[in-house]
Amino acid sequence: MDDATVTGLLDELASLEDPKMRAVNERHGDDHGVNLTKMRAIAKRLGKDQDLALALWATEDTAARLLALLICRPKDFSAAQLDTMLREGRRPKIQDWLINYVVRKGPHAEELRALWFDDPDPWIAAAGWNLTWNRVVKSPAGLDLDALLDQVESEMKGAAERLQWEMNSTLAQIGITDPSRRPRALEIGERLEVLKDYPTPPNCTSPYAPLWIGEMVRRAEGS
Repeated sequence: MDDATVTGLLDELASLEDPKMRAVNERHGDDHGVNLTKMRAIAKRLGKDQDLALALWATEDTAARLLALLICRPKDFSAAQLDTMLREGRRPKIQDWLINYVVRKGPHAEELRALWFDDPDPWIAAAGWNLTWNRVVKSPAGLDLDALLDQVESEMKGAAERLQWEMNSTLAQIGITDPSRRPRALEIGERLEVLKDYPTPPNCTSPYAPLWIGEMVRRAEGS
C-alpha cells in the first residue's frame, strides 16, 4: 500500500475534525471529531479495498480505523485477525462498527461469539454478549436461553457499563422473542432495575428491559 495514500487520507480526515463533535464523542469514550456522514462519503469514493483498510487500521488513529471498517471486506479476515482488532480497538464506536459491519457479515461470528462470551475482560465479553443477543433474535436454536437468563440474573447488576448494556439487551431480546420465557425476563428486569432511570428521548424506546419488552410486544401485536 502506498504510504502517500494513507498519509493523504489521514490529512483529509484531520481536515474534517470538528472540535465540538470531538467534545461530544469524548464524553462517550471516543477520540475523534469527524462527521460520520462525511467519513462515509470518503468510504464510498474509495470503494472496498482490503489492503488499504489494513494500512489505515495499522495507523492506530481512531478516525482512520473507522474508515478502515467501512472499506474492508469482512470475509477476508481470519478469526484471529478480528480477535486482535477487537482487543486493539478499544473505543466504543470502533467496537460497534467492528461487530456490526465486519464480524456479523463474515464467516467467524459464531466462533468469535463463543470465544469472547466469557472473556475475563468485560470489554471483550461485551462483544460476545452483543453477538449473543443478535443470535437470540436471528437464530436462537442451540442457545441455552435459560442459562443465559441465569447468568444475566446473577451478573448483570454488577457488570461493567458496556457489558451490562449488552447483557441487558440479551435479557430484553429473550423477553421479546420468546413468550414462554417472557415472564421470567420481565421479573428479572423489574427486580434488578438495570437502566430503569436511563434518560430516554421522547418517541424513543427505553432500554429498561420491562419497558422495552412491553413496547416491542405491543408493536408486534398491533395494539
